[in-house]
Amino acid sequence: MNEVTVAALQLALSDDIQTNIAAVSALVRDAATRGAKIILPPELFEGHYFCQVEDEALFARAQPTADHPAVTAMRELAAELKVYIPTSYFEADGPHHYNSLAMIDDAGEIMGIYRKSHIPDGPGYEEKYYFRPGNTGFKVWKTRYGTIGVGVCWDQWYPETARAMMLMGAELLFYPTAIGTEPYDDDLDTSRMWRRAMQGHAVSNVVPVIAANRIGTEGEMDFYGHSFIADERGDFLADFGAGESGALVATIDLDKVRTHRAGFGFFRDRRPELYGRLVQDI
Repeated sequence: MNEVTVAALQLALSDDIQTNIAAVSALVRDAATRGAKIILPPELFEGHYFCQVEDEALFARAQPTADHPAVTAMRELAAELKVYIPTSYFEADGPHHYNSLAMIDDAGEIMGIYRKSHIPDGPGYEEKYYFRPGNTGFKVWKTRYGTIGVGVCWDQWYPETARAMMLMGAELLFYPTAIGTEPYDDDLDTSRMWRRAMQGHAVSNVVPVIAANRIGTEGEMDFYGHSFIADERGDFLADFGAGESGALVATIDLDKVRTHRAGFGFFRDRRPELYGRLVQDI
């Protein structure tokens, strides 16, 4: 039996980076105490979700990977607790800016950087103003506990993201997120759609999915939480509602998952020669 214990963190965030680092660190410690070895904080936990407005002054929040306080703090914590922490942050790379993720291993080293591939642009989520589309391609990383793939927020809506990471060898999919109300439509609650989309990735790839979201009110937006850990059948092993704060923890048997994946035959029966239309522009 090849088991791994994973965690997803859910919390409200202030607009002070050190306060947020302390709050996230406390939840990381709690998850590690409960046996978690791979621990996922939400997207851009360094502060409020600033992409609600277009303001050039906000570019000052971005910092190079090596100097970013959130990355530095999670590296120190990962080394101390011997855990992996996929860490989302606002990256400055010379004149370029990215919504990035540092994959931090259990020695506190950065295994690699993933830059968010799909960048949304709409009311309340004006990310194209701030972020260049990622230039890293999708990424997977071999940990002591299995190979993991990580997509960031808007990436999680795309079946191509999940399938690409699976074809690269992922055994677990992680999605740090910042999502809430839709400013243009008070009646639209995307929380159910959001979960179903990722549960669909779990089912169609026969893979566990771990999603971490923030909660609380920031500016004009209410972030709806609903973080979860789903098994390879898309069923929740652990989940939060809209107002809960804490660390979700669940243990997954990767050998069992691998057996179920083979049994379903989705990867056996793929027909790549028929899928050329998927990589053509509309």
